[in-house]
This record gives sequence, structure tokens and C-alpha cells, in this order.
Amino acid sequence: MRGALSHVWFDRHKISQDCPEHLESIDSMCDNLSAIVQDEIRAGIPKHRMVIGGFSMGGAMALHLVSRYHQDVAGIFALSSFLNKDSVVYQAVENATQRPLPELLQCHGTADELVFHSWGKETNSLLKKAGLNTSFHSFPDLNHQLCRQELELLQSWILKKLSL
Repeated sequence: MRGALSHVWFDRHKISQDCPEHLESIDSMCDNLSAIVQDEIRAGIPKHRMVIGGFSMGGAMALHLVSRYHQDVAGIFALSSFLNKDSVVYQAVENATQRPLPELLQCHGTADELVFHSWGKETNSLLKKAGLNTSFHSFPDLNHQLCRQELELLQSWILKKLSL
């Protein structure tokens, strides 16, 4: 979008695993979101009681935010999301100073025609290989959308993370 106002989290060169990340827009959004995290901390919410996640580009944004800036939150989730094959997130996970890193819950529909299921699965495999504790859940016949079963799984996972 070349910086134009839009309904996306950050600029992409295209929706593909095989292109470079637009780090300038990703880093700018990480700064904005980090300010929100800091507002929550000032309001009395400790980071170990926060879960950060999102759907589609929101999930990719959450992966950047947590792995690069907020490794001490309770958990991270990414729904119908992927990272580029050469994402800086993989290196950030490998070089993480906070150990263990927060667990990742990742879900994806097998019929997703915008963000292919295989992209989400490969992202999860690369994150696991880099050292992240992950779980990946496939939802048969689900396109680029959410379903009740997925939201119930997410709710249960968040409640478990925050009860620790």
C-alpha cells in the first residue's frame, strides 16, 4: 500500500512466503503496539499475564512483536497466519535471551485460499526448529475465517496460560 491508510497491519510486497518482509512498516507497527503493552503495564497488568495474538496479518504481527520485543508474555497465538520464509522472526527466536519463550498456539483452516494451510504449517515447523514451543491445529474445510471449535480451543488455551 506504500504507506497509504488501509485495514492491514503492515505493508507486504505481495501475499507470498517467497518475498522479503517490509520491515520498515513492521517495525513501525511494533513500536505502536509496544506503546500499548507499556500502557497495560502502567495500568498494573504484568507482562507475564498478557497473551498476544491475532488473525491473518495480525498473527504475523503478533509473532514479530513477541519474538523480537516482548518475549516475556504468557503466550502467543496466530490464526490463519504465516511468516515469510526469510522472516527475521526465526532469527529472533534462535537468538532469544528470554528462555523459555512463550508458547505459540497456531490454528489454520485446510481450505484457506488466501493464506494457504501449507504456509501456516511451514511457519510453525520453522519456528519449532528455531526453538519455539509450538502447537499447530488444522481445521478441515475451513477457509480464511474462524470457527467455533477454533475459538473454543483458543479460549481454553488462554485460560490455561493465565491460570499459571
